[in-house]
Amino acid sequence: MEKKILLVDDELGIRKVLGISLADLGYEVMVAENGREALELFHRNTPPIVLTDIKMPVMDGVQLLQHIKRASPETEVIMLTGHGDMDLAIKCLKLEALDFITKPINDDVLEIALKRACEKIIMKQQLRDYTQNLERMVSEKSAQLIEAERRAAVGQTLEGFSRAISDLAGDLDSGINFFNEMPCYVSLHDNHYRIVGTNRLYKERFGDRVGQGSNGIYSGDAGLKDQCPVAGTFLNGRGEQRNETVIGLNGVETPVMVHTAPIRNREGAVELVMEIAADIAEVKRLQEQLRTTRQLYQQLFDEAPCYITLQDRAFNIVAANRRFKKDFNDKPGGKCYSVYKDESTSCPDCPVARTFDDGKSHQCEMEVTSKDGRKYQLLIWTAPIRNISGKTTQVMEMATNITQVRELQDQLAGIGVLIGSVSHGIKGLLTGLDSGIYLLDSGLDKKDPDQLREGWDIVKMMVGRIRSMVMDILFYAKQRELNWKPVEVIHVVRELADAIRSKADARGMAVDLDIDIDVREPLGSFEVDTVALNNALTSIIDNAMDACETAEAGKRHRISFSARRSDDYLVFDIGDTGPGLSKEAREKIFTIFYTSKGEKGTGMGLFLSYRIVRQHGGDITVDSSAGTGTRFRIRLPARLPDAVKKMYPPSNAIPSIGSTS
Repeated sequence: MEKKILLVDDELGIRKVLGISLADLGYEVMVAENGREALELFHRNTPPIVLTDIKMPVMDGVQLLQHIKRASPETEVIMLTGHGDMDLAIKCLKLEALDFITKPINDDVLEIALKRACEKIIMKQQLRDYTQNLERMVSEKSAQLIEAERRAAVGQTLEGFSRAISDLAGDLDSGINFFNEMPCYVSLHDNHYRIVGTNRLYKERFGDRVGQGSNGIYSGDAGLKDQCPVAGTFLNGRGEQRNETVIGLNGVETPVMVHTAPIRNREGAVELVMEIAADIAEVKRLQEQLRTTRQLYQQLFDEAPCYITLQDRAFNIVAANRRFKKDFNDKPGGKCYSVYKDESTSCPDCPVARTFDDGKSHQCEMEVTSKDGRKYQLLIWTAPIRNISGKTTQVMEMATNITQVRELQDQLAGIGVLIGSVSHGIKGLLTGLDSGIYLLDSGLDKKDPDQLREGWDIVKMMVGRIRSMVMDILFYAKQRELNWKPVEVIHVVRELADAIRSKADARGMAVDLDIDIDVREPLGSFEVDTVALNNALTSIIDNAMDACETAEAGKRHRISFSARRSDDYLVFDIGDTGPGLSKEAREKIFTIFYTSKGEKGTGMGLFLSYRIVRQHGGDITVDSSAGTGTRFRIRLPARLPDAVKKMYPPSNAIPSIGSTS
C-alpha cells in the first residue's frame, strides 16, 4: 500500500515531533494546522491514513472525519485526544474512526495504531482483489458453459437455420458461407440426392463432394441412395433425426448424430434438404467437459471462504454456497432480508438493489443473525450477473465474516478508554492513600489513637477500592466461558444472603431478606455458573450500598434481597433506599465505564453484571427515579437455552461460590 499520511494538529510543536516520528516509520508526511486546510490537502493527495486532533479552530476533527468518510470510506482516520475528550473520542468511533490516541502520544501506541490501519487497508484491498478475481472466473466459466451448450444443441436450433437458408435461397453461396464456421458437418442436397454445397469442416473430413451422391459418406443401409437421411426427408417432407456411421477420407468410421430439415420453395414443395451431422464422440466430449466445468464451478462456489448467494430482483436467494447454508439457511429459496435479519422488507440502501439499478459492484457492512441466533458482522460485496444482451438478471452477493475483527477493534478501543478511566481512578485512590498515610504519620508523632484509627480506616478503604478495581479489570480483560452445571438455588441464595448481612452490618445498614423456602414449592435447581452469578449479584449489591452512602446523612438505609421462582425462571430482586436514578443514568447504567461515583468507581461492575446475566440467556431491568430508591430485577432461565449449551458444554466440576475465577 502507499505509505502516505496526513497529520492535522493546530499545535506546531506536535506537528513537528509527530512528523519526525512518522517519517522514521517510513511514511511520507503531509501536515495541516486545521480541518479546512487538511480537507484541501486530502482532496489533492488522497492519503490512505489521516491522523488528526479532535479540537481545532476553523474546522474540528469530528467535522473533518465526517467529510473524509463521505468522500472516501476506504480512508482510515485515527483521532488524537486529551483526557477530557473521551465523549468526543467515542463519538468519533461511532462515526467510523479507526482508533483514538490520548495525549501525550506514546510512540509504541502510535505505531500499533498505524499498523492496525495498514492491516485493515491491505485486508480490504485483498478482499476487493479476491472478489474481482472470483467474478472474472465465474464469467469465464459461464462463457464456457454457454459455448458447450450451444455446440451440443444442434438439433434445437435446426428449424431456425432452415428458415435462414430459405431466406437465402436466392443466393446459395451466401447461405453456405453462413454455416462455414459451424462446428459440425453441414451440407445441402437437391431433389436428385446430390450434394450442392458443404461447409468447411465437411470438406476437411470427407473432401469436396459437391455433385456427388448424398449417400456417399455413409456405411451400412444409409449408404444406399434411397435409404440415406436426405432421401427420407425428400420422400416424407419432414426433418429426420438418426444415429448413423460415416466414413472419412482416411477410411476411419465415426458414429454421428444426423439431423435433416426440408427447405421449401414458394409453392411449398421440398426443393432442398439441409443435413447436419455432429460427431457423437465430440458431443460426448463436450458433455463431459460441460459436466466437469459445472463440477468445478460448484466446487469453487462451495469452497469459497465467504458466504455467496445469487439473488433475483425480488431478493429471492436462487443459489447459495455450502458455508451460507450451514450458518444461515440449509433450504433453497427465501428472501435475503428474511434469512439474514428476519425482516419483512428489504434493507435500506441495499447493495443488491443498487447493483440491479446501476449494474455496478457495491459494498457495505451489515450485522446479521445466523440460524442458531449468533450475531455476525459481515463485509458485503456485490457483482452483477448479466445475460448475453448485457442485462443484469441476477446479483452475486459475497459476504465475509469480520465479526472477530470488529470485536478486536471494540476491545482495543475499550482498552484505550479503560486505561484512561483506570488512570484517573488510580490517581484518586493514591490521593486517598496519601491522606490516610499522612494521618497515620501525624497520629504516630502525636501519639493520638483517634487520628491513628481515622488514618488506618482511610487506608483500609482505599485498599478495598483498589482490590475491587483490580478484580473488575481482570474480569473484563478475560473472555470468560460459562462453567455451569445444575445446582440447588437455595444454596446459592443463602451464601449471598450471608454476604449481604455481613456487608450491611459493616456499613451500618438494615437488610430485608425474602427468600422463598416454602417446602411445598421449593426454589428447586437451575443451571448456572455460580462463580459468575455471585460476581454479578455482588456487584449490584455493592452498587446499592454505595448509593445509600451518598444519600441523606443521618438516615438509616435499607437493602432488600429476594429470590423466587416464576414459571421456568429464577427471579432475584435487589433494592435500596438510596437517592434513585435519573432517566439518563438508567439508560447508561449498564454501559462500560459509566459511573456516577466519580473517582470511587471504574464503571465496570454493572457492565460486567449485565454481560454475565445476558451470557446465561437472562435479562436485567431497573426501576428507579430520583429520590425514590432503586430496584434491580434479574431473571435467569432455570434451564440454559440450547444455543448457550452448545457454545459452553457443561463442566464436570464447578468451584464453590466463594472461589475466584
